[in-house]
Amino acid sequence: MQTKFITFEGIDGAGKSSHIEAVRDCLTSRGFEVICTREPGGTALGESIRALFLNYEMSPETETLLVFAARREHLRQVVWPALARGAWVLCDRFTDATYAYQGGGRALGGAYVAKIAEIVHPGFSPALTLLFDLPPDAAHDRIVGREALDRIESEAKDFHERVRAAYLALAEAEPSRIAVLDSREPKDAVRAQVIERVLRLIGASAGFAPTVQSR
Repeated sequence: MQTKFITFEGIDGAGKSSHIEAVRDCLTSRGFEVICTREPGGTALGESIRALFLNYEMSPETETLLVFAARREHLRQVVWPALARGAWVLCDRFTDATYAYQGGGRALGGAYVAKIAEIVHPGFSPALTLLFDLPPDAAHDRIVGREALDRIESEAKDFHERVRAAYLALAEAEPSRIAVLDSREPKDAVRAQVIERVLRLIGASAGFAPTVQSR
């Protein structure tokens, strides 16, 4: 069921959101139904939890539990029904973000996150995760002009360094699922790599390998 589930990850400012539209266009132009969603969020309850998560101070454990509560409803109401009817689902963040931000950034560790993930979505993971990698200093330069940073974006540099390190460790552990993209490269170059990976996945889901050109 997760064959058509693509997630987009990276520290704040890495530019992942701008590439979701390109993947949506790539899929819809080929006649597929596409659902674009995000975490925390994606449902009325999830968006309410997102507002709490981004604006109120809380313990790392509470952060993690809130995110997974929103995730369970998101899966039940949005993701799983869409996949069951054959749609593609593009999600801005999923459980990898919890491993990175709470497991790494908040130093809870991956084992804590894994225990809850096994309860919330046992055996379920994305077919493809696009990880947009960027050093924290460069990411900060991209977001500093925003009107107001949320409490996660406002964390110190060492927090974001731990998040990035946790993301890269996940990618090293699951190279077949997680594609690391260097967000320091020109946007068009990154976009070409994104589309190439998606085309490979389309071919895999259909039982054949499309011809794509490497950069």
